[in-house]
Amino acid sequence: MTAGAGAGAGSGSHELRRTLGYWDLVVYGLAYIAPIAPLSVLGFVWVASKGMIALAFLLGSACMYFTAKSYAMLTETVPSAGSVYGFARHSLGDFAGFMAGWMILLDYLLIPAFVYVLIAVAMETLVPGVDRAVWIVALVGLTLAINWFGVTVTSKANAIAVVLQIVVMVVLLGLLLQALKAGKGNGALTLRPFYDPKQFEVGALLSATSICIMSFLGFDAISTLAEEVKDGNRKTMGRAIIATLVISAGFFVLVTWISGNVLTGVTLTDPATASYAMTTYAAGKWAAVALAWCYAIIVGVSNALPMQVGVARVLFAMGRDRQLPHGLSRVHPRYGTPYVSMLVTTVLSLSVALIMKERMDDLASIVNFGALTGFLLLHVSVINLYARRGRSTAWFAHRVVPLAGIVVVLAVFAGMSGLAWKVGLVWLAAGLVYGTLLARLRRTTLNVPL
Repeated sequence: MTAGAGAGAGSGSHELRRTLGYWDLVVYGLAYIAPIAPLSVLGFVWVASKGMIALAFLLGSACMYFTAKSYAMLTETVPSAGSVYGFARHSLGDFAGFMAGWMILLDYLLIPAFVYVLIAVAMETLVPGVDRAVWIVALVGLTLAINWFGVTVTSKANAIAVVLQIVVMVVLLGLLLQALKAGKGNGALTLRPFYDPKQFEVGALLSATSICIMSFLGFDAISTLAEEVKDGNRKTMGRAIIATLVISAGFFVLVTWISGNVLTGVTLTDPATASYAMTTYAAGKWAAVALAWCYAIIVGVSNALPMQVGVARVLFAMGRDRQLPHGLSRVHPRYGTPYVSMLVTTVLSLSVALIMKERMDDLASIVNFGALTGFLLLHVSVINLYARRGRSTAWFAHRVVPLAGIVVVLAVFAGMSGLAWKVGLVWLAAGLVYGTLLARLRRTTLNVPL
């Protein structure tokens, strides 16, 4: 029995199919993060960092290393589909596990909704006269249809989307390099996007880093597929998590280095449209329109697919453990997917997207709160499981890494908006009340065999 498996798992009605290999996991993580992700926050990081955008992304990737390393360690010990929910439950106890799952749900539920609204805005711009709600419903329906037929089908769709995104980004980088060669921007590949002594400020750099960290969120979602790895090797998951972060970090730094050298010649009127303004400046309006279409079609599907998969697996694990209604743990007899959880999360994400379709900025401001809370409990889990209970002598892996991760998380928390704190604290309070009720009903106690 896998970690976290509840009653009835042996019947097969609450078991996921083991069909994924190492590269399936890496591709899933890359699809979740999206190779094109830096373009979404390009203008905001550019302004906040005072032009040192590549340095901000480099620091962001270094910060995320600690969290990725903690995830990798725990996936070897607790291979649970519930991600940080299963880790905290095993290491810190039932109630802490429930709260970790509850808080990560805030992130997992909001990110798909944010993507739906983001793509709807792009389509509304490209095809005027069609309400955003129409595009939201269409995208939600498409991702549900693909995910319904199993994680293997989803994996193939992810691979295609990732390849297409990389092609788009390579073409864009080619256009930007041509613009530099023609004398636009800095006129060459300089190191100014990494360091400009005239503009350098520690506070500004940390603020920019806290923004770009959102671009890396997704490697953590690989852990939700722990019970669908076919080779049974617990190290496969950890290697995939680290590989996804390293590949993404290298690509993001390259993209922002080249972009940063071009952006010096661009006058930004709206940071949200910086990538389109930069593309227009470098190659003309046609290139910006083409980028918008690629962003709307390719990125919309490729991002939404793995996001819908990840949140459904968390609900599946919590339902199987009776932390949420047990019906959420039902698995489709033919396709091996947690179809009830998938339907529920689809309805929730669709509802949030429709409600917030005109308030994308507010939705974006609260998307990180749940993830960061989950990361905090993740690092505490590493310390408690290995350093305190296991009395490990691996001081760097089991003490330095999680402590550094905690410091990073707290630093990012300090820079979050007031709205994010309000929504996050309300969600936290609701979880505490519901978790206390579960404890009184004796539904938080469950053995977690390994």
